[in-house]
Amino acid sequence: MIMINVTTASGFLLLGFSDTRELQILHAFLFLVMNLLGLAGNFIIITITTLDPQLQSPMYYFLKHLSLLDLSSLSVTVPQSVHNSLAGSGYISYAQCMLQVFFFISFAWGEVAILTVMSYDRYVAICLPLHYEVIMSPRVCRLAVTAVWISGGITGTLYTATTFSIRFCGAKIIHQFFCDIPQLLKLSCSNDYIGVVGAVAFMVVVGTACFTAICLSYVQIFSTVLRMPSAEGRSKVFSTCLPHLCVVTFCITTGIFAYLKPTSDSTTALDLMLSMFYTVLPPTFNPVIYSLKNEAMKTAARKLLLSDRFPGGKLIFSCCS
Repeated sequence: MIMINVTTASGFLLLGFSDTRELQILHAFLFLVMNLLGLAGNFIIITITTLDPQLQSPMYYFLKHLSLLDLSSLSVTVPQSVHNSLAGSGYISYAQCMLQVFFFISFAWGEVAILTVMSYDRYVAICLPLHYEVIMSPRVCRLAVTAVWISGGITGTLYTATTFSIRFCGAKIIHQFFCDIPQLLKLSCSNDYIGVVGAVAFMVVVGTACFTAICLSYVQIFSTVLRMPSAEGRSKVFSTCLPHLCVVTFCITTGIFAYLKPTSDSTTALDLMLSMFYTVLPPTFNPVIYSLKNEAMKTAARKLLLSDRFPGGKLIFSCCS
């Protein structure tokens, strides 16, 4: 019945993870927990980098916007997936799918852009420390962040317009838990892929340039670090750079592999795992990765939770002690 309704209505059917009711509820519970953890972690980073006077350097300013992008990205795909699992229906309207594609691409592209800016910030801080305050001035940082958000919106608009200019037909079944573009392209009943190919080519070229810039930045960073005589200095640099490098590698490699992999006619465990790796896990665990070895952030978070602004934080720490 659902399949018939979807083929006649203006919408799509998201197959999700399983047709079994128990597994649907388990999926909804796990996604809800990850969503709440991700939202809480990113909200804490946004709060402490805004309120703490010790965390007002460009690095934390960019980290705050990365957390904003992560928080927004989680809100695009996870709530809809949780709702579909609890309701037992994978239906998503045409307008909802279009908005999901737009915001997902916008925030994903914004994350690639902000990670590139963060790598350049670390390069200037480590390789050109005497010129750091001049190069990474507050005005430059604001312009960089503005460019990140605008470029994300432009990319999302371009990709959404070209994708939904194609005519869809058939059963309109998407073998994912969200409106994934490769799956949408499979539903096309025309060969008008010129616009989509152009948008993809543009994103590949610019994305490759970003990835190359990140790699070159870290080549210079590590060559500089290895020449440092102080072991304490090397350790401090690695504690700030390695989390960023891990996030970059994890996000970009899983996303590239997922989009270059040929789409299948049925849902596979590999497809679903890859989609989780680049949609749900990075925004959820980025706060943990960035805070794990950063003593300044851990101190700021502890100070904030123990302050009078967050009276519940005292209860948490008293229970844990």
